[in-house]
Amino acid sequence: MNSRNNLPITPILTSRLPAVGTTVFTRMSTLAAQANAVNLGQGFPDFSCERSLLQAVNDAMQADFNQYPMMTGAPVLRNAIVAKVAAIYGHQYDANTDITVTAGATQALTTAILCCVHPGDEVVVIEPVYDSYVPAITLAGGVPVPVEMEVSERGYAVPWTKVAAAVNGKTRLIIINTPHNPTGSVLREADMQALADIVRGTGVLILSDEVYEHMVYDGQRHESVCRHPELAARAFVVSSFGKTYHVTGWKIGYVAAPAGMTAEFRKVHQYNVFSVNTPMQHGVASYMADPRPYLELPAFYQRKRDLFRDGLANTRFELLPADGTYFQCVRYDKISSQTEAEFAEWLTTEIKVAAIPVSAFYQQGKESGIVRFCFAKKDETLALALERLGKV
Repeated sequence: MNSRNNLPITPILTSRLPAVGTTVFTRMSTLAAQANAVNLGQGFPDFSCERSLLQAVNDAMQADFNQYPMMTGAPVLRNAIVAKVAAIYGHQYDANTDITVTAGATQALTTAILCCVHPGDEVVVIEPVYDSYVPAITLAGGVPVPVEMEVSERGYAVPWTKVAAAVNGKTRLIIINTPHNPTGSVLREADMQALADIVRGTGVLILSDEVYEHMVYDGQRHESVCRHPELAARAFVVSSFGKTYHVTGWKIGYVAAPAGMTAEFRKVHQYNVFSVNTPMQHGVASYMADPRPYLELPAFYQRKRDLFRDGLANTRFELLPADGTYFQCVRYDKISSQTEAEFAEWLTTEIKVAAIPVSAFYQQGKESGIVRFCFAKKDETLALALERLGKV
């Protein structure tokens, strides 16, 4: 019998991501489950999608769309994407050369970074920054260059003069996110003009994360990169059907980019996922024939936003503007002097409402006294959370 000293030894791995641990979303959701707290932390709905979407996917399965699709995505879905983008934003992509269906937005973002960032290239990221960007840059051998958003009573804003100062001969890519997670801010036409002024005459590419494109409120329009030909000519634009249709677990999205950029994107895409769930592609394509679900989405989520904000108005939380996404950021300095992580954990375990510390979206964990709530929840879920938060 072998002794423990004679057991095979597993070699030690040198980590490609030594600074990365479990994501804050996983940690806070686990803590919320343990504490039986209302989970307003991780960004997913607790309500169902429309039954007709499920039926469309079931119909596709029954029609035997169950084998590998084209690596680039089912033609019927790519054509539907092209038609939608043209109708909303006025930009005409080619379904064959410019559109790739992806296994969710995170895969799309990572693939875009891996296909264009080489070792030593610099990538400008706007902090607070969604947590998948920097690890993908690191895997590509790139160097993330953070530029912090400025925050005031008017909310978060990108300081474009600082972005311009961060761009140099080593800059390969600028990543933007609008509507913005975690802040709920949105970029306006003036922001897009400022970005265009920065990249004009350079070889800098743009990666535009627009997964919340249909969640812009108060009559404002989503300022997609697709609306601006000068920017679209150098941009990967990412969107998510999971976010738009309340099916985040389906992990299906797409990337739109000029043909030359798409060709490089697909070289990486074909070797990290190859293709995406076939019946869901056909089901989504069928469902997209009716534009109402995404055209009516701003009103749907604005009502929830207003319900949540009204409920917090008489609490000690200070509300920051929430112009887009389904996130609401709040200051808590009138309640506690704890760090954001400590306060979020206290809210979860003692008040029984989970939140996300915004400090988790900075490489150096900047403390601003702000946490983020998700209001993509049933009305009764929000009511229970508000009842508890009102006691803080």
